[in-house]
Amino acid sequence: MPSKGTLTKARLAESMLELIQTSGYSGTGLNAVIEHAAAPKGSVYFHFPDGKEGLGVAAVELATKQFEALIAEAAASAGGAAGAARAAIEALAGIVGGSDFRLGCPVSVVTLEMGAESERLRQACAAAFESWIATTAALLEANGLDAEEARSLATVVVSTIEGAVIVSRALKSTQPLESAADVVAELINQRCQTAGGTR
Repeated sequence: MPSKGTLTKARLAESMLELIQTSGYSGTGLNAVIEHAAAPKGSVYFHFPDGKEGLGVAAVELATKQFEALIAEAAASAGGAAGAARAAIEALAGIVGGSDFRLGCPVSVVTLEMGAESERLRQACAAAFESWIATTAALLEANGLDAEEARSLATVVVSTIEGAVIVSRALKSTQPLESAADVVAELINQRCQTAGGTR
């Protein structure tokens, strides 16, 4: 069973993640995180000696794992890479729409706000996107694409999803994500069929 300290540290990262999604990185103060997490005042600097930046990195790492889990769950329940991509995007549309368009991708938020200000946060965001691209590329390779094409298409898929999340929030509509799901699934099917036909 996790220790009390481990649970508090995890709760702080979860609170930071949620607050970044709703208030942005710059708009999230440590006091707000402490209050949201119902954590003791000194706990932030105990668990994150480098303060807000370290907590931001932990939040990005948590978001990375959550989206990896979403992709894995979609891959397990859907038939093939196209179905997995559609299922993952539809799940994201449910999260974004279900939050009244308050929740989006915290990694894109941190990238846009802090990418030029903090090299450590930029690297954490780069690692997050790299992880999602690699996970998607592995699915595409399993569906017949060679490594180079799988990597290229996975980059397009992740970039399309990120853009669709932002546009959905701006328009307060899940339509951009629904359209992205259709286009991404069709593109993956086309590429995989072509790869299958040339082997």
